[in-house]
Amino acid sequence: MTIDRPTILSYLHPYDALSTDVRREILEQSDQIDVARGQRIYSFGDPMKGLYIIRSGQVSITDAHGARLSLLNRENSFGERGLMRDGRAATTATADEDCSLLCIPAPLFRDLCARYDFFQRFFERKRPTVSSSPADVANVPVSALMAANPAACPETMPLTQAARMMRDKRISCLCIVSGSRLTGIVTLRDIVNKAVAEDLPKDTPVSAIMSPTPRVLTPSAIGSDVLRMMMEHRLGHLPVVSGDRLIGMVTQTDLTRYQASNAASLVAQAAQATSVEALARLTQRIPKLLVHLVATGNRHDTITRLITDIADVVTRRLLSMAEDKFGPPPGRYLWAACGSQGRQEQTGLSDQDNCLILADDISPAQRSYFQPFAQFVCDGLAACGYVYCPGDMMATNPRWQQPLSVWREYFQGWIASPVKEAQMLASVMFDLRPIGGDETLFDDLQAETLGGAAANSIFTAHMATNALTHATPLGLLRGLTTIRAGEHRNTIDTKLNGVIPVVDLGRMYALQGRLPQLNTRARLSAARAAGIISASGGSDLLDAYDFVAQTRLDHQANLIKGGKAADNFLPPATLSGFERSHLRDAFVVIKTMQSALMQGRGVLT
Repeated sequence: MTIDRPTILSYLHPYDALSTDVRREILEQSDQIDVARGQRIYSFGDPMKGLYIIRSGQVSITDAHGARLSLLNRENSFGERGLMRDGRAATTATADEDCSLLCIPAPLFRDLCARYDFFQRFFERKRPTVSSSPADVANVPVSALMAANPAACPETMPLTQAARMMRDKRISCLCIVSGSRLTGIVTLRDIVNKAVAEDLPKDTPVSAIMSPTPRVLTPSAIGSDVLRMMMEHRLGHLPVVSGDRLIGMVTQTDLTRYQASNAASLVAQAAQATSVEALARLTQRIPKLLVHLVATGNRHDTITRLITDIADVVTRRLLSMAEDKFGPPPGRYLWAACGSQGRQEQTGLSDQDNCLILADDISPAQRSYFQPFAQFVCDGLAACGYVYCPGDMMATNPRWQQPLSVWREYFQGWIASPVKEAQMLASVMFDLRPIGGDETLFDDLQAETLGGAAANSIFTAHMATNALTHATPLGLLRGLTTIRAGEHRNTIDTKLNGVIPVVDLGRMYALQGRLPQLNTRARLSAARAAGIISASGGSDLLDAYDFVAQTRLDHQANLIKGGKAADNFLPPATLSGFERSHLRDAFVVIKTMQSALMQGRGVLT
């Protein structure tokens, strides 16, 4: 049975938003094509004739290597990826059964995109961007907040000369440098409290009152990092450094606290909390914070960074409480987080993944201090809503509470013998990030591990295979497949089958390129910049990841607003046709990049 051509456009989005006259124009200029089963509609790399809409039948979409990405049915469209890029097919389309297609010519498709913003947005497979005003400080890169080339002086400059310099430039701080390397910072408060009040001689070098090795930001920081560090450590000035080189300065007067004010307030209160109960009361506000951040249009990676900031401060506060409770530690230690906290990707639903790295000079007898210490911190995190890790990957497990030399042996062993358990453990531990304690214990471990992993082709091959174990939910029914039985029947797991496949890809790109980034979006951007993945493939994957991750947060926010606990199980039926179509397209991109990794290329051309 054939379908009346005007009817299909009248209810198919985005054509239903066009006027009757425009839909008539489309139909008059479009071609009806009948394709026999098994016939190729177009091949990868072919010039695209237009956008295809399935009136009846099924079409199989495969990638450049022949791996099936999707099986499309009536009312689905295909071919837009190539049209929106360079005009050449990004996939191969074959009739899986006899088909009737409507082909909107490429020139007409581009004209419609130019005439109607909503039409173009639909086929871009992106969520509408939220305009960023100065009030959206949480999203703003630090480069947009900092003063470049800040005033600086050498350590030998006399106090009087430094004071005159600050007066003449009307600034409240000076960076102390050795060449271009930052060595300290001096503020007006330092001059008053340390020099004037103590009646120091006028020719005293500024190094005598400077704060050495100040806390700093890197160029990859965003506004939320500035707010968190200032609030937690009561700082008014934060230098920005690239490597050892001073490149900028951010002060409190550079900031407005609108978008991030709630998160910054939670951080500040958590940093001053005096009990586990007080911390737990604060973290109970995180679900409402997530709703607020989603509602005010913050991007997913800003939201998860803000939420992770709170977990970091809570963890550090618990470490301090543990030291008060059990006395000074017997030596240097580092508390590190992996998983979503390590990647700064926590949402409204997070468990614990942490470990302890101990200095090698701590004796076995002294190490007994850290068992109750770790138990106190992990119990405190659980009381604050960070549930115990089901796999027991926590610092309370003696296996993950070891000297630095043992951690080196762990990573060397996993790389040398990548059995299944080693692949799983390496996947988790490659996301380690220092949270509290002595961060120098981590300085060489990450670089050594990345170098060893990248140099072992057998290990990276096994890790690539492991990275492909999480499949995207692409199926036959409108391109999506759902969980078929149990408590979460008819839903998509937006974590396991949504963001985790991209997390795995990002980790593999970091291993291949020895990239130090931990955050998934930062890893994808760095991989694209380094040529590990192509510019077009990287851009497509970033867009796909953004859409899936934002959809996941929207779902959690909607549950919280409805008085329910956040989860990752999204019923596709609750999405609009626009959202379902774009979610399917996002999963197609992710599956394509998985296929490219499987082929050993890691690129989407």
